[in-house]
Amino acid sequence: MIRAVVVDDEALVRSGLRFILNAADDIEVVATAVGAEAIDTVRQERPDVVLLDIRMPDVDGLTVLRQLRALPEPPVVAMLTTFDADEYILTALRSGAAGFLLKDTEPDQLAQLVRTLAAGGVVMSPKASRAVWRSHPGAAIDDEDVTRVGLLTERECEVLVLIAEGLSNADIGARIHLSAGTVKDHVSAILTKLRVGSRVQAALLAQRAGLLDEGQRRSESGR
Repeated sequence: MIRAVVVDDEALVRSGLRFILNAADDIEVVATAVGAEAIDTVRQERPDVVLLDIRMPDVDGLTVLRQLRALPEPPVVAMLTTFDADEYILTALRSGAAGFLLKDTEPDQLAQLVRTLAAGGVVMSPKASRAVWRSHPGAAIDDEDVTRVGLLTERECEVLVLIAEGLSNADIGARIHLSAGTVKDHVSAILTKLRVGSRVQAALLAQRAGLLDEGQRRSESGR
């Protein structure tokens, strides 16, 4: 059972997400909270996944994210936002968020996205990440970082694209016929070569380097 906590300043959002996720057989929303209650709630409930509003009036979502990441055993955190080009998204992703969800995400997709987060995947659609880059070009990763993508082997680039699609190691292995252990080794090599500390940061770099666009073109040409 995946244990989840929803942190949002709007009662309607909290109750709505709880209702949708609790309908899944393998997910339980063990608590909801406003920003000021978030840390104490997470310490008490020890969830696997936290869905955290990026904009709250009582405590800023980025502040809560940093506090959560500083816990001895931090949960996986995904940011909730209304806009796919929210100016705070890049900061959140670089601060350790495992991705972001739009509040108008279709209910039938929400449970699967939480499963992806719990399995170690990235929740950040290529469409939404492109919107982030277009809206904040000055915040883009510099060219020196992008050139490190050229150090990756063809197989590592393939794995990196699948990381950016949100797949877990097991899902990547099933997609390209590799064991989860081999995929884990590839992921470790990718993070080392790119000099990044998380799958999300690697995914952002893949987007900046144009790998996701290339992957989409290859997929469409193969149809």
